[in-house]
Amino acid sequence: MPATIQIIGGGLAGCEAAWQAAERGCAVELYEMKPFKFSPAHESELLGELVCSNSLRSNAPDSAVGLLKEEMRRLNSLVIRAAEATAVPAGSALAVDRGHFAAHLTKVMEEHPRITVIRQEVTELPQTIQASSPVILATGPLTSEAMTACLVELTGEQHLAFYDAIAPIVAADSLNMDIIYRKSRWDDKSPGDYLNCPMSEAEYEHFIDLLATAQTVPLKSFEKEKYFEGCLPIEVMCARGRDTLRFGPMKPVGLAHPRTGKEAHAVVQLRAENRDETAYNLVGFQTKLTYTEQKRIFRIIPGLEQAEFVRLGSIHRNTFICAPALLDSSLQLKKRPSLFLAGQLSGVEGYVESAAMGLLAGINAARQATKQVFVPPPQGTAFAALVTHLTQSDPAHFQPSNINFGLFPTLAKKVRKKDRGAIRAEQALQLMELWQKDIAGVLSS
Repeated sequence: MPATIQIIGGGLAGCEAAWQAAERGCAVELYEMKPFKFSPAHESELLGELVCSNSLRSNAPDSAVGLLKEEMRRLNSLVIRAAEATAVPAGSALAVDRGHFAAHLTKVMEEHPRITVIRQEVTELPQTIQASSPVILATGPLTSEAMTACLVELTGEQHLAFYDAIAPIVAADSLNMDIIYRKSRWDDKSPGDYLNCPMSEAEYEHFIDLLATAQTVPLKSFEKEKYFEGCLPIEVMCARGRDTLRFGPMKPVGLAHPRTGKEAHAVVQLRAENRDETAYNLVGFQTKLTYTEQKRIFRIIPGLEQAEFVRLGSIHRNTFICAPALLDSSLQLKKRPSLFLAGQLSGVEGYVESAAMGLLAGINAARQATKQVFVPPPQGTAFAALVTHLTQSDPAHFQPSNINFGLFPTLAKKVRKKDRGAIRAEQALQLMELWQKDIAGVLSS
């Protein structure tokens, strides 16, 4: 009989972990509480539902996240395969049709001969977990209160939390294309994959005035305002200075109007939400404004005067553990080595990073179940950079992080800044070839 691995949570990390373990010959029980219970941000019964952006960010091979994707590709990542199969136009980024993407993951999970999907909420971890029967906890940033309480009791550490905001989505047929123009930043050779709403200085200043005084959804009395810097609500950015947005998500640089050749004072970009391009999301416009305020303020953006909102922005709690105090380099809980943590719950931030930690947890759990030794990712790879951040950061100041080259070891030789990404990628992929052979394990056909 094949070794059995239990995985709790059917998001990106859970699906990726299940795939990796099953492909290495293990039997997998994948528990998902939907459709019997939904988190505050989830709506679909499908596995792998994306609740924030539909973008997996840059595909550029010399970017940190592009390198992480390539490393995952070489390890036969299901999430990357699904994303590429359901991609929508997004310039140099990898963005997906959410519905098709989730359907793809769900189909693979339900049809894999060694994966059993169990639609049931798991409210607590088994009291005794044998080393021969690993468990992967991948319940995500919206882990239920019951499971969070169980995890806190198990670790003896108070969990940390920050609040993540979601950007609105608008219907394509409600946009004013007499004002909006199509263009990707710096791309003058094609129409471009993004829609752009240009703002004059007066229009931008009026927008900032309204945003600065808009009503937001208050946090509850027991909640502490603590945001991830890479996903700040626009009103929080606005409070940092009148030009903060103009140098952030509303940056006009490289977006000269194709007819006039002039650059606007500020630009709001829209990215396709699905393959049919019937809906677009406001790039970088995650928000905690009330629904009424969102409609009032966002409709003064040129081209959005009659915008129909398919989804309004919102805010939700993200939960993660203090990884440096609790996890070892194989993503095992120090107090209980048969329990692995994966995804955003482990302390990474972002879709790709979450799936990557699911991939690693799946491989390591399979190796534990089949009594093979762990082989950590080599230093210099994107995988190792994330693991190092999780396990070697200062516990007193730990915060989730996206993958970035600042997490990598210092280059041995001085290199021009513009060449560093390419050199890091070349070195990392050379190291990956050796690591792939070390962790090949038992793979299915």
